[in-house]
Amino acid sequence: MNKNQIEKAYQLAKTAYAELGVDTDAVLEQINQVVISLHCWQTDDVGGFETPDATLSGGGIQATGNYPGKASSISEMRQDLEKVLSLLPGSQRLNLHAIYGDFGGELVDRDQIDPKHFQSWIDWCKQQGIGMDFNATCFSHPKAADGFTLSSKNEVNRRFWVEHVKRCRAIAAEVGKQLGTPCIHNTWIPDGSKDTPIDRNGHRTLLKQSLDEAMSIDYPKEYMKDAVESKLFGIGAESMTVGSHDFYLGYAIQNNKLICLDNGHFHPTEQVGDKLSACLQFVDEVLLHLTRPVRWDSDHVVTLNEEVQLIASEVIRNNFLDRVNIGLDFFDASINRIGAYVVGTRAAQKAFLIALLEPTDQLKSLEEKGQLFERLALLEELKTKPFGAIWDYYCLKEGVPVGEDFIKTIQHYETEQLSKRQA
Repeated sequence: MNKNQIEKAYQLAKTAYAELGVDTDAVLEQINQVVISLHCWQTDDVGGFETPDATLSGGGIQATGNYPGKASSISEMRQDLEKVLSLLPGSQRLNLHAIYGDFGGELVDRDQIDPKHFQSWIDWCKQQGIGMDFNATCFSHPKAADGFTLSSKNEVNRRFWVEHVKRCRAIAAEVGKQLGTPCIHNTWIPDGSKDTPIDRNGHRTLLKQSLDEAMSIDYPKEYMKDAVESKLFGIGAESMTVGSHDFYLGYAIQNNKLICLDNGHFHPTEQVGDKLSACLQFVDEVLLHLTRPVRWDSDHVVTLNEEVQLIASEVIRNNFLDRVNIGLDFFDASINRIGAYVVGTRAAQKAFLIALLEPTDQLKSLEEKGQLFERLALLEELKTKPFGAIWDYYCLKEGVPVGEDFIKTIQHYETEQLSKRQA
């Protein structure tokens, strides 16, 4: 469609939504408050830049596929991220793992990293006009080979990981201080047991002790905020995960931390959208990791499905946007990685736009009056309202490709850049 067609379609859609009491112009202002943190590890399959031959190990970290063109250097990763940012409407952030430091070719172990190894990333974010989030990397390391990190009974290993998290939190605080927006530091560990353990309590006691030690320094919240992330199970941790949802929810409530809810880290029938209003009764903020689990935590590219839509709707219906921090967490190496980024991010943005276009007050009124047939009928009718015209106009306003036009842009980038990279 050309510009005139997009604008004409928008005006028709605007009228349709106005009949429901929804101001689409106001919605297009609100959607820019939805800031999504882009996970850097989609560009290189969670490899990082510590060593040239980084391999994955440590429970549940597995990128499937070997599609050509993955980033193998910081310059390539930044080039890819810049291309992604150019194809997205709205506002984004960068989410960086500790293994992606600018180490200058030196081998710097994780208990020795400090802000100087991430200064070039801070400078890059300044150039892009975006904020940055950070993660300790407690996997893919010899001291995680036995499946335990912060809950390890090997005291040398446990102390190593405590020091790593301490340093990552200091780095996060420096990031937030320099960029002028709080950096969320997320802690996830792969610790667990492949077969039935006897001493679950021992490992969880050690995990609590390690977290207390690692988070003993309080940083200003305008610089950094801590999040802790649970998981149901992972490869090599099928029978027991030390950092379960129960454990971390309790820790977050007791210590005023963010609870990270990854919608791939629960039983397939559990809904993270349902957990938001429960958790936010007891914690100040939540960190979301949006992904698409297929049968298990497979980290497929986010699509506009019912699960993601419920999450977005619950955030918007309850005015939680200032208490929910939104990030992505998928890594698909079986398709063009830039395409995966753009499809996944746009899908999440679409879910929030649909949620903003909902006549929530009207639906809530029907619910409170017991008019449940009418509530159901209106929800069904909303599914065929001309949302696509609103989305296209939003992209047009933001100066990014409309509709499927981004596909050709990514294909051209693959031809000119990705296909020329060494495997």
